[in-house]
Amino acid sequence: MGESLLKVNDLKKHFPIEGGVLGRTLGHVKAVDGVSFAIEKGETLGLVGESGCGKSTTGRMLLRLIEPSAGRIVFAGKDMTKLAKSELRELRKDIQMIFQDPFASLNPRHTVGRIIEEPMIVHKLGGKKERKKRVRELLEVVGLSSYHAKRYPHQFSGGQRQRIGIARALAVKPKLIVADEPVSALDVSVQSQVLNLLQDLQEQFGLTFLFIAHDLSVVRHFSDRVGVMYLGRIVELGASKELYEDPKHPYTQALLSAVPVPDPNYQNEKIILSGDVPSPSNPPSGCTFHNRCPMAMDHCKTKVPELKELEDGRLTACHLY
Repeated sequence: MGESLLKVNDLKKHFPIEGGVLGRTLGHVKAVDGVSFAIEKGETLGLVGESGCGKSTTGRMLLRLIEPSAGRIVFAGKDMTKLAKSELRELRKDIQMIFQDPFASLNPRHTVGRIIEEPMIVHKLGGKKERKKRVRELLEVVGLSSYHAKRYPHQFSGGQRQRIGIARALAVKPKLIVADEPVSALDVSVQSQVLNLLQDLQEQFGLTFLFIAHDLSVVRHFSDRVGVMYLGRIVELGASKELYEDPKHPYTQALLSAVPVPDPNYQNEKIILSGDVPSPSNPPSGCTFHNRCPMAMDHCKTKVPELKELEDGRLTACHLY
């Protein structure tokens, strides 16, 4: 194992549910409920799961765009959960985000040049000439032209806008990029272009990625390791190849059985899960997956499974192991 750039320990985010005349707290939505993982320098950790499982909330907490309810986020040896705003601003230069929606994440009133330059202005990097030069260089790096700097976001397609978002994330030379479903809003034909661009940039600049997605085939293409989330918790975490070829957790098995294979002769039995995903405001007792799991046992209903290491180094939260 290499050196960990980011370590997350027992991270939680519980949103209060308020109601009544006095606006009392009636309960909590447990969006993220005890997530732990580490990301090594230069690697890509993929985070997958159904909508509402807490992937994006986890990503936003890493930048403290959402304040955690509990837990620790240690980045480059510094505990981000204990930093003052001035210290956090300095550290934010090293962690940037690529947002899901390339249409909503760019200011329509600003030119592309201004959008990419803004992080450098905020962090007081370089003079005006240096910043303009860097903007031109970044546009070329992400596959656009330097003359695009004078145009506005509405003059670009979705794929081109996402490239602008990537250029903005690279502007301050970050160490870690949180990519929150960066290709889910794009056409399938454009998705592969953007993914290939991200891989090229990772090699070129030595970037580390947390790659959040719900498309399992996209994550397989891009990630070194994959974490599978269900109802605010990681249920399986391991090397991408091993996890896809031999999933251990019943939820991972069900997810992968639903991935279409481009082969008409391939026979794969789909695992159909019963019921709907429970509400994170009232999760089931014990293992939160027990009410949908085809292999559930009696003690799954009462005892919460720990994320344990298996023989192959994979981590799985299941009473079967």
